[in-house]
Amino acid sequence: MFSQKVEYALRAVVHLADRAPRARTTDQIAEATRVPKAYLSKVLQGLARAGVVHSQRGTGGGITLVKPPAEVTILDVVEAIDPIGRIRACPLGLPAHGANLCSLHRRLDEALATVEDAFRRTTLAEVLVEPTRSAPLCAFPGREPAAGGVEGA
Repeated sequence: MFSQKVEYALRAVVHLADRAPRARTTDQIAEATRVPKAYLSKVLQGLARAGVVHSQRGTGGGITLVKPPAEVTILDVVEAIDPIGRIRACPLGLPAHGANLCSLHRRLDEALATVEDAFRRTTLAEVLVEPTRSAPLCAFPGREPAAGGVEGA
């Protein structure tokens, strides 16, 4: 349902949230999230254009979240990269349907609305503190996870 690009963006922002407010380099994020660096750079550019992350070049620079993790939602990230395509009118273009969706498309849109609402109500801070046996990003073999359970200090 969600693209690889969204998955990579979510991994990156969860890592940044875990390290907030410290800046991280693209290399550090790529290593911690197991996202290819070249692809990650494109994902981070999209997140920067959408105002989710800030990039600062030079000594002491790096990438940070624009807002605290408690103020960034999963929906913010998804919408920045690959917006959820709600069904507003008949996808078949049937003039008789228009905005009056058939039962199939109405149910599909209701499912998308449920996902959208769940993502709108979930912040990065909540993802990091939610009780679970698995951290959002797994530790590499032979290395301990960093503070907050996310690998790649």
